[in-house]
Amino acid sequence: MSLRLTGITLTYPDGDTRLTALDRVSLDVPRGNLTAVVGPSGSGKSSLLAVAATLITADAGTVTIDGTSTTGMSRGELTAVRRRSIGIVFQQPNLLPSLTAAEQLQVMARIDGCKPRSVRSRALELLDAVGLADRAGHRPHQLSGGQRQRVNIARALMNDPTVLLVDEPTGALDHERGAAVIDLITRLTRLRATATVLVTHDRTHLTAADRIVEVHDGRLRPSAAPR
Repeated sequence: MSLRLTGITLTYPDGDTRLTALDRVSLDVPRGNLTAVVGPSGSGKSSLLAVAATLITADAGTVTIDGTSTTGMSRGELTAVRRRSIGIVFQQPNLLPSLTAAEQLQVMARIDGCKPRSVRSRALELLDAVGLADRAGHRPHQLSGGQRQRVNIARALMNDPTVLLVDEPTGALDHERGAAVIDLITRLTRLRATATVLVTHDRTHLTAADRIVEVHDGRLRPSAAPR
């Protein structure tokens, strides 16, 4: 397994008590597998993704990435894990307006100390993989919403992560562009052999998912695949 969550419990302060966002959640995602997490707003989907990304530390349970538990890691060690092993696709691309599509990707690798020439080569390779080879020199305002989301996905893959975490990637897209983005994530999961967790409220595009699980009141349960 590349990503394993075991017995995750997460609570938040709620007045004089605490609200349980995740209740003893366990999830295993192997490489090359796309697991979709569905559920209504407030069910715990985003909390699950944040814990898996090591952005939030759970009250109890363990997060294991590439066979290594993150329990007890320092803030700097967790940052290194995210930089080298985890790609995160946020709902909003949050691209830097002054940078071209290729430069958006190159920034990620240069932070990790990679050489400029190899960085540019990989950026162009990934933009080609997401169908944007001819948009490498375009800035965000010159790209459509679907194209910006594709740059967002390519950027998350820049450091060759083993775990890919995707948060509501179709939220700002119409049905056709949303379907294209989900198809792209599915294809790249297979091609790049990432352990992918896709959080969404929309089941209509999930026919290619290897597994669908539902979060309800902080608990995880299997869910039937859409027809």
